[in-house]
Amino acid sequence: MRIDTKKFRVPPKQAISLNDYDPGARDGLKNKKAAKAQLREDIEQMSKLQYRLYAENRQALLIIFQAMDAAGKDSAIRHVLSGINPQGCDVNSFKHPSAQELDHNYLWRHYARLPDRGRIGIFNRSHYENVLITKVHPEFLLAENLPGIHSVKDVTETFWKNRYRQINNFERTISENGTTIIKFFLHLSKKEQKKRFLERIETPEKNWKFSAADIEERAYWDDYQQAYEMAISRTSTDHAPWYIIPADRKWFSRVAIGNIIVETLRKMNIQMPVISEKEKILLQQAKEKLEQE
Repeated sequence: MRIDTKKFRVPPKQAISLNDYDPGARDGLKNKKAAKAQLREDIEQMSKLQYRLYAENRQALLIIFQAMDAAGKDSAIRHVLSGINPQGCDVNSFKHPSAQELDHNYLWRHYARLPDRGRIGIFNRSHYENVLITKVHPEFLLAENLPGIHSVKDVTETFWKNRYRQINNFERTISENGTTIIKFFLHLSKKEQKKRFLERIETPEKNWKFSAADIEERAYWDDYQQAYEMAISRTSTDHAPWYIIPADRKWFSRVAIGNIIVETLRKMNIQMPVISEKEKILLQQAKEKLEQE
């Protein structure tokens, strides 16, 4: 059974409320067993389509993951993309910008890590942190040394409006130059996040995943939800759509993501290279030489 992924796609210019999206949805999938069977099929298809993408060497696919802490981004990337050839894929995790990165505009480091033609690029967190964490903590913007921004009071609604516009322009530019973009927001409930945090604390093998800062950020839950609503509403476009993926059941979020990636690769109309008549002759000559050895 394939998932109706259209219901998770956010139409362009549509204001959203995350309260309208059920983080526990499973869209008719009965259980983990059914989801795993579907995911295996998608992984197989993904592998074949990636091979074609690499051979064609004209297009690229950029997959962006954003979520609250403990929503399952890392495990989704690990499971869903397990069948992809590492030679044709790059995973980038964006953490706090370095001093060098802060000396450039906030999109600079993301431009530098875009996938080459023929490859799949994955951003685990992305340029959207600059309208999410900085929206909740505008004091972080002061480290960017932006003209006209000397204090938090200087960060106006016009500033954020301009950032959404800049992100849309960035994505349109790379889209028009051959990179298809899909963006996933893993929608986790506050109740499920609490459960996963407790599991990380109570399970010694998972202690390393937990940080005291996670609890501090949880206190800003409502602010983050509003920041995500605004960012998704302002930046979901035809060429770079957002998908709001239910994340309370990891097995469901993985199969939903897999479905969408396969659908996207198919729509890219990837063509295998066609060799010329001259090249066919050279291939035949090479075959004859090998057979005569």
